[in-house]
Amino acid sequence: MKYTTQITINKPLADCFRTLDNHENKKHWQAGLVSYEHISGDPGTVNAKMKLNYNFGKRKMSLIETITHKEKNKAYHFNFDSNGMHNIQQNFFEAVDKNTTKWTIKNEFAPTNFSMRFITMLMPKAFKKQTYKYLTNFKAFTESETSLAK
Repeated sequence: MKYTTQITINKPLADCFRTLDNHENKKHWQAGLVSYEHISGDPGTVNAKMKLNYNFGKRKMSLIETITHKEKNKAYHFNFDSNGMHNIQQNFFEAVDKNTTKWTIKNEFAPTNFSMRFITMLMPKAFKKQTYKYLTNFKAFTESETSLAK
């Protein structure tokens, strides 16, 4: 399953990229994130790996994030691997003007087992909705420091 989502953020491009690049900020805009730990590589560089732990009510999930490409203020790409799913995410940043940034995300979800293949076929809108929710949370945090952290 592939889809593209984008949002316009009322902050300069460098501010948006810097916010995304700082792992401490994830807790402010990624609902359900409870912890993260560096696994390998130099943090914030290509091939660096980090384990992200989420709690969605009674459902717990862990992802391995691998940085696959990074071009300052232009692009930041990741692979996310979890039990049953491989997600390729390409993030592109573009200055609309000196105080406005367009963030475009291209996602590709590749199920690695039957149950996840079934879920992606049955509920594709849920994946798109979650991506858009993270984008709007990021926008709120970047523009006005509205945080999900408790």
